[in-house]
Amino acid sequence: MPRADFYLIDKPRFREEPLLLVCELARKALAAKQFTLVLARDFAQAEALDDLLWSFDDDAFIPHQLAGDDDDADTAVLIAPPGVDTADRALVINLRDACAPGNFDRVLEVVAADSAEREGSRKRWTEYKRLGFEVAKHDM
Repeated sequence: MPRADFYLIDKPRFREEPLLLVCELARKALAAKQFTLVLARDFAQAEALDDLLWSFDDDAFIPHQLAGDDDDADTAVLIAPPGVDTADRALVINLRDACAPGNFDRVLEVVAADSAEREGSRKRWTEYKRLGFEVAKHDM
């Protein structure tokens, strides 16, 4: 059964920089040897995440790139802005307003700490359940 995990941002360091949580999740996925697709909300967010993954941890390097190159399949973390087609991966981190498209085993929904984001996440939660996903919530 596919799974959707909702990570609700609450801690001050993630409130200040929500993409830090995405970096932490990508690092955990890499440690578990899971190639990850990050669905960015827009191109600016994709670039910001790309930059942050270079610098967020001095002791760890997370192989990553923006989607659209020939070597996408070989990169552990692929960041896809809207409009860029990518192959499906088993693990998806979704930063968009709609449910993640494609075939995957697990999606991680990162939800910022504001009421509009929370309302959108409730709609995605309901949709994932309707589609037969096992859903869980994690306060971060």
